[in-house]
Amino acid sequence: MDKNPDRQNRAFWLKHLHRWHWISSAACLIGMLLFAITGITLNHAGQIEAHPTVTTRDARLPQGLLPLLARAPTSDKAPLPGVIRDWVGSQLDVDLAGREAEWSDDEVYVSLPRPGGDAWLSVDRASGDIAYELTERGWVSYFNDLHKGRNTGAAWSWFLDIFAGFALLFCMTGLFLLHLHAGNRPATWPLVALGLAVPLVLALLFIH
Repeated sequence: MDKNPDRQNRAFWLKHLHRWHWISSAACLIGMLLFAITGITLNHAGQIEAHPTVTTRDARLPQGLLPLLARAPTSDKAPLPGVIRDWVGSQLDVDLAGREAEWSDDEVYVSLPRPGGDAWLSVDRASGDIAYELTERGWVSYFNDLHKGRNTGAAWSWFLDIFAGFALLFCMTGLFLLHLHAGNRPATWPLVALGLAVPLVLALLFIH
């Protein structure tokens, strides 16, 4: 058995760093592929042609529900009454749960942004006429919005934070592994320095 403390210490750190490096690599591999691919599509968004599709639907609230619209909330921003939300959901297949509406004298307007598209719904407070419009911009736009965390909700936001933590762990364990192996690999730190210098020079010289 090797009694050299330095070698034992090195072996200890190599073992644990390799373990956490592969664990973090496995945990964030698919996410890193997704972010790398969408990084390219975002960088060339102007060259990727989109063909939005627009869907419209109309309906009219039953007369029995109109009094619920007549009673305006204390604030000009408040959700639609639950009964109306349920009726709209069953008739138009639109989920309004947790959505804030904008109340004016004539209508109630609900903005329904989503990844890869947009939507809105308006309800005439006098007649009960409902207009709904959905715009979908395709899968590229959808994954681009996932990359940016745009209109993705709390669950995806938590995923991004956890993914970022694993990616940071992957990078930091990689950095320490580079340090431990650098003695036998002279190109290690010049390559790390190059990885810092290239984006820094580009940012200073070409981004204004």
